[in-house]
Amino acid sequence: MKRLLLSKFNAMVLALSCLLMAQSHAADISQTQLQQLMKSNQEIVILDVRTAEEFAKGHIANAVNISHDELDTRLLELTNAKDKQVVIYCRSGRRAEVARKLLSEQGFKHLDHLSGDFNAWTDKNLPVVVK
Repeated sequence: MKRLLLSKFNAMVLALSCLLMAQSHAADISQTQLQQLMKSNQEIVILDVRTAEEFAKGHIANAVNISHDELDTRLLELTNAKDKQVVIYCRSGRRAEVARKLLSEQGFKHLDHLSGDFNAWTDKNLPVVVK
């Protein structure tokens, strides 16, 4: 009987873990979907987690730049974004995933990842802002 209860408990823990992992995974959105969001009245935060130097050379309009390696010390800058849709991008995806994981652990619930990141954005000749 104890073995059966332990087995059921382990199964429940595994199912709950899978559910939590699925909920924290960012959905990929396309460049077209992001452009539509940008045109809508919906409040979104576009988070560029590349370095300040990369950001200055070109970024998506209205993006907030917080480098992935500074994100944990600059979380207060995103306090108002915790309940908003946050679209994260970097150059090619690795740093965006690091940022997504950190934000998810900090309670951000509406995280999306720009499919193809900035490389795909520029490959499609979409508009960029240069500072």
